[in-house]
Amino acid sequence: MQDKRLMSNSVAAARPAVEINNVLKNTYMLLGLTLAFSALTAAAAMAVGIGRGASLVCMLAAFGAMFMVHRNADSAKGLVWVFAFTGLLGASLGPMLSYYLSMPNGPQLVFQAMGGTAIIFFTLSGYALVTRKDFSFMGGFLLVGLVVAVLASIANIFLAMPGLYLATSAAIVLIMSGLILFDTSNIIHGGETNYIRATVGLYLSIYNIFVNLLALLGIMDE
Repeated sequence: MQDKRLMSNSVAAARPAVEINNVLKNTYMLLGLTLAFSALTAAAAMAVGIGRGASLVCMLAAFGAMFMVHRNADSAKGLVWVFAFTGLLGASLGPMLSYYLSMPNGPQLVFQAMGGTAIIFFTLSGYALVTRKDFSFMGGFLLVGLVVAVLASIANIFLAMPGLYLATSAAIVLIMSGLILFDTSNIIHGGETNYIRATVGLYLSIYNIFVNLLALLGIMDE
């Protein structure tokens, strides 16, 4: 009788770990698929030659799709919307990528940004997975930092200060790096149990790291 209770308790204790591992597996699988899909839509946007206006429309539409992702995250419709969201964001990169690729060493800068983004993601996410540390304490700091960075970016539209643009891009890379730790830790410790929402959070961090890292590399190369 006691052995049965011990076995029952072991199964109950193992269940959350199994569920967490399933969320992690599904998150990384969906993340890989959405990143590949974004690359395809970005390539299509460059091939078609969309302008900045169409890029802005894609980005605004992506925000609407993100709302639909969170609204339908608990159903199969969420998968459709997450691909719509990431595809639109990928397409919005078309003009920016075309600009950098047209530079003499543009392809090298793009590949450096991609490589740097991959290194940051795998290092930080891997660190959170291996150490199993709880990074939930970073939430408040990251939120404040993100708000400040967004306000600085908006202000710099009117101020057009290269130094502020450089500082803001660097800050966003650091903040998004922190969010990778935060989001991965949140999955590990059961704070996020929906792999669709988890994918969107990690995707946005990767997207913003790549965009701002490319901007930094472009500035330093001038």
